[in-house]
Amino acid sequence: MTQPFAILDPAAGISGDMLLGALVAAGASREWLEGLPRRLGFPDVRIAIETVDRCGVSSVKVTVTLPGGVVEAPADLVAAVSNHSVHANEGHEHHPHERPHGTSQQHGPHRHVSELIAIAERAPVSSWVRERAVQAFRLLGESEARIHGGRAEDVALHEVGAVDAIIDIIGAIEGLEQLGISTVYNRPVALGRGWVRAAHGALPVPAPATAILVEGMEITSGGPVEGEATTPTGAALLKVLSSGAPPGRWRMRGSAWGAGTRNPGTYPNALRLILAEAVAEAGETVMIATDMDDLSPEYLDPLRDALTAAGALDVQVWATQMKKGRTGFRLEIVSPEGAVAAVTDALFRHSTTIGVRRWRAERVTLSRREITVAVEGGTVRVKVVDAPGGSRLKPEYEDLAALAVRLGRPLEEVAFDVRRRARLIVGEWAGTDVYPNKEQ
Repeated sequence: MTQPFAILDPAAGISGDMLLGALVAAGASREWLEGLPRRLGFPDVRIAIETVDRCGVSSVKVTVTLPGGVVEAPADLVAAVSNHSVHANEGHEHHPHERPHGTSQQHGPHRHVSELIAIAERAPVSSWVRERAVQAFRLLGESEARIHGGRAEDVALHEVGAVDAIIDIIGAIEGLEQLGISTVYNRPVALGRGWVRAAHGALPVPAPATAILVEGMEITSGGPVEGEATTPTGAALLKVLSSGAPPGRWRMRGSAWGAGTRNPGTYPNALRLILAEAVAEAGETVMIATDMDDLSPEYLDPLRDALTAAGALDVQVWATQMKKGRTGFRLEIVSPEGAVAAVTDALFRHSTTIGVRRWRAERVTLSRREITVAVEGGTVRVKVVDAPGGSRLKPEYEDLAALAVRLGRPLEEVAFDVRRRARLIVGEWAGTDVYPNKEQ
């Protein structure tokens, strides 16, 4: 079974609140997000979640509100006029958190980046979330320090922007965890165009901190966005979460949209989150083979597990006769091209081989997907293979075996019940008094 991953599509840019909205639209708990400020030590901060329309696209909008109804405002778009002066107009949809340059008229207390890091380090979250949140805050501080000088930890954000950044960054990372997503990719990033008003005057888009944070990322040019499309917080999240461009082949499992604040009416001001899985069943693969006569058979199962963990698609072992009449094993592995190095390394590490053979092959199989079937006593994962003439169903053996033990029923009987329920889910076989075809 392939692990799901996410692809962020920032064709209209990305900000923290847009990513939060996309995660909720994709299935992250609203109650979890609404309770996040209290968990992080901000009981008076409120999270508003609503479904909105963005140029005909239904999207989820998340708004972080501080006491007194204070929210982080979008950056003002600056338009040049004939006498070379500038004026602010409506402004774009996303709000920068780099408030030393920002447009907020709110004056008041500030928080240093070192304080934001401390909040992330003591937050009641998993180590996976904590490590990435701390890294994101450090990146924000380092980008500002490169612009203004000084230490990253001493960079100050005004209170509204700082609290908003805390919620956005920790929430976005934990939201992915809520969805069971640990691998993220992204499509080219839209930065916007024009000028935005900052504390000390107009700045070109992308703002200096954003420009530093997107270094190394693939940028898309053109597009309809006037003003700031990607905020420093959005860029920092991409930096710590994304592994870059998506793999060459993948299958979409679903998509969701997170809305920006403004609604220009000429394009959907929203971030698309794509839920996907690798297409392991087709395309070019690499075959890796070796023969061994000095490996004890009891070590074959751990070796198979290590190869699978390294990315192998299939591992076959059979007995063979080697030189001097010795009995040995031939190991043949099917690996995706991107995992060849890791699989080969695992083979050398976990076996006695001193050499391997590799060649390219085309692997064409039927497409497949996974569903979860709820039955008495628990759930069972079922692989659905799209075959000519109808779907083939294969329940996960470990799930079946564990369920049969819990229920005290024969394994074959439990398997039949699971297949029958799975057929109802995929809309084919409604169940009869006979077993489905044995190959299913």
